[in-house]
Amino acid sequence: MAVASERNDPRRELVIRPGHHDSEYLPDLWRYRELFYFLAWRDILVRYKQTVIGAAWAIVKPLLTIGVLSYIFGKLAGMPADGVPYPILVAAAMLPWQFFASSVSDSSNSLLAGSELVAKVYFPRLILPGSSMVVNLIDFAVSCVILVGLFVVYRFVPSPAIVAVPLFLLLAAVTAAGLGLWFAALIVRYRDIRHLVPFLLQLGLFASPVGFSSDVVPADWQLLYALNPMVGVIDGFRWSILGGAHELHAPAVAVSVVVAVALLVSGLAYFRRVERTFADVI
Repeated sequence: MAVASERNDPRRELVIRPGHHDSEYLPDLWRYRELFYFLAWRDILVRYKQTVIGAAWAIVKPLLTIGVLSYIFGKLAGMPADGVPYPILVAAAMLPWQFFASSVSDSSNSLLAGSELVAKVYFPRLILPGSSMVVNLIDFAVSCVILVGLFVVYRFVPSPAIVAVPLFLLLAAVTAAGLGLWFAALIVRYRDIRHLVPFLLQLGLFASPVGFSSDVVPADWQLLYALNPMVGVIDGFRWSILGGAHELHAPAVAVSVVVAVALLVSGLAYFRRVERTFADVI
């Protein structure tokens, strides 16, 4: 009876401790999976709520960019197109780049956007940048309509290697997640970095082979150029879609994979190290 009365004692304190150790943190991610689903669904609704053309923005934005880059690099600069229509060459790079850039931008600002939730209750903070990438994956699927339309217009038959596209989409997601975790953790402490992220992404658009083929880069510089992990992503997408019209530089792709994994591992390690301070400084 003494035990029962102790359990029913209203003065008894309940202490909730967040799982700081990986052995506790991973189960927490699974226990809070419903929160992940809710936040992802919320982001989808917010993205398309009270918009004029709704999900069509996922098509309009990259389509306009494809048109501009095709004109600048294809018409004005006369860049080589590997024997394929230039808009298809650009589209095969623009779609993964759009997914990458949007994912990095959204995940970088996810902690600030959810600051009230972070400051009040405990949950694995990885859920916020992770859920913010889901809507961009949906945008990518919708924007693939652009490629289908270009195939029809130019009567282009994609390569059978197109089945490898999910692998390079995964590489883009790994790269975006790594950078997103770094920026999300840094922005909580240094707010001015959020103004730097759009500039870096804009710079990366022109530093990556989106509007041109990476074949224009001298062979001696290919591996150094591949330190930009989006080079491997874009080359992989083009090879998957264009087939023999675009050569896949396996060593360069391998370098991009190593850099992408390093970004994810280091970003995750830094995020976990400073995660316990988010509620205090956000």
